[in-house]
Parts: sequence; structure tokens; C-alpha cells
Amino acid sequence: MILGIGTDLANIERIEATLARFGDRFRNRVFTETEQRKAERRKDVAGTYAKRWAAKEACSKALGTGLRMGISWKDMAVTNLPTGQPVMHVTGWAKERLDLMTPPGHEAIIHVTLTDDHPWAQAFVVIEARPLGAAITPG
Repeated sequence: MILGIGTDLANIERIEATLARFGDRFRNRVFTETEQRKAERRKDVAGTYAKRWAAKEACSKALGTGLRMGISWKDMAVTNLPTGQPVMHVTGWAKERLDLMTPPGHEAIIHVTLTDDHPWAQAFVVIEARPLGAAITPG
């Protein structure tokens, strides 16, 4: 069952300007150390940050709160599987909210997809409640 859906569109040039103006102050407020390491290794630094910004916004919308009610930017973090697939991790108040949304006997799965086409970066997040012990079938 779907618990929440969120999407966001971020302007890469706006993120690039914010990085130039505020530098580490912006990076450290919004992004985890892991996210920063990933972005700084990439050719398109601003695009990488913009996709993660959009993912955090989309996740907060899927949680039904937006960036209010105590959710911190760093309570949501994007990493990548070895295949490159993005994965959303939640901690703090975002995790508490996710736990409250998840029906008994279910586990929450956060699906995230990221894309960009300069000057835009987009993220889409779906939060699924899957019965505990349910088999995952391809297709």
C-alpha cells in the first residue's frame, strides 16, 4: 500500500549560486558528510546537490509534512547502491514520522528516483508499506 508520494523540481543554477554564496554553511546545513563527499567527487557538483535537494523536498512531502514539524534537512539522506540506484535514509524526526505512518505488521520502503536535464533536477519519492515477511516478486 502507498503511504505517501512526493515530488520536487530544483533549479541547478539556483543551487550553484547558493553554493557559491554560502559554501560550507549551506552544505553543512542541508547535506550529510556522505552526500557532500559524493557530490564533491562528481563532475557536475551543483547538479548532484540539486538532485539531493529535490529528493529531500520530495521525501518531506511524501511524509506529509513538508519541511516543518521538526524535520531537519539532514534527517533525510540519499546514498547510492553499487548499481547506482539512489536510496533514501531517514533518521530523527523524519524516521519518527515514518514509523507513525507505517501500519502495524508492515515495514516502510522508501522508493526514490532522481533525474536532471540542465537547468533542472527532479526527484520523485514513493513510500510503500509492505507486509512483514512479504516476498518481493519481480515484475
